[in-house]
Amino acid sequence: MIVLIPAYQPDGRLADLVHRLGRHRVVVVDDGSGHAYAEVFAEARLAGAEIVTLDHNRGKGFALKTGFAHIGARHPGEDVVCADSDGQHRPEDIEAVAARVGTGDAAMVLGVRRFTGPVPARSRFGNAATRLFFRLATGLAVTDTQTGLRGYPARMLRTLGEVPGDRFEYELRLLLRAARDRMPIEEVEIATVYLDGNRSSHFRPLRDSARIYRPLLAFAGSSLLAFAVDAALLAGLVTWTGELAASAVAARLVSATLNYTVNRGAVFRGGARIPHRQAAPRYVALALTSLTANVLLLQLLATATGSLVVSKVVTEFGLFLAGFALQRAYVFAHPRLNRNPAASGRHPEVRSLVS
Repeated sequence: MIVLIPAYQPDGRLADLVHRLGRHRVVVVDDGSGHAYAEVFAEARLAGAEIVTLDHNRGKGFALKTGFAHIGARHPGEDVVCADSDGQHRPEDIEAVAARVGTGDAAMVLGVRRFTGPVPARSRFGNAATRLFFRLATGLAVTDTQTGLRGYPARMLRTLGEVPGDRFEYELRLLLRAARDRMPIEEVEIATVYLDGNRSSHFRPLRDSARIYRPLLAFAGSSLLAFAVDAALLAGLVTWTGELAASAVAARLVSATLNYTVNRGAVFRGGARIPHRQAAPRYVALALTSLTANVLLLQLLATATGSLVVSKVVTEFGLFLAGFALQRAYVFAHPRLNRNPAASGRHPEVRSLVS
């Protein structure tokens, strides 16, 4: 077992953490901290860490991938636990995650916080928002999407290096990849620790939040674009023809074609590898089912509420959630799943060991 710690401009807590993890090999990646921090890393080396130094700051994701590549080359076959350098991951929590890695089929083990006690407002809100968006986008309920304490079996290292992202968005992309490929995830409860109001964090709220939410918004953006086209066409056609059902059918045909094209080529990255002869019939079947439901619900709600706008919004919201889940799991399922006996078309699994 190897503990991987990406570090950017750390303080003396880094060497203390390395010392307290003495029973494990520790690899520290200096993410271009500069000469002013050379003594801090020298102390960590004296405490027993291997130090990998980047010539300039590249971001947490890049540092993690550098560490994975180093471990794969120098220590093949070793499982890895990733932890932060600022003292917010206690050695006992790192040990708890390490104890679970490699004991089953989990592709990753997450050390999850319950966010009890004094937690900075931005951290509490940020995790709650990301957790909600992540569940809406993937259907997967992860307790703590932003945890940096994660364990990976050795077999995952090559896959980890293939996931894009160089900064804070990288760890969320790993969760998205796990959800897409239906990799089982395990959760272990850890302490919620924020030191000095989390002032040691190098997280930039605006820029890094945009990076984190970008992959989530990519999932929803295509459907929202199709919804906008569908709504605009529906309003125009109803005004022009006075026929609600026929207008809904025509608007949905146009928006569905747009949605299929964008989802296959951009949103679901494995979709472009699936031949049209496989993906298109699946999408058509889903579209016909959605169309039928759309017309029936729209007519029912329009009669009940007397408002086309309200009826359209309520109908589309419900069908958006159902439609996206089916596109992800069935229409544009990643080809790799066909060769993965553990997947078998089921939803990705999150096993919780929290108390």
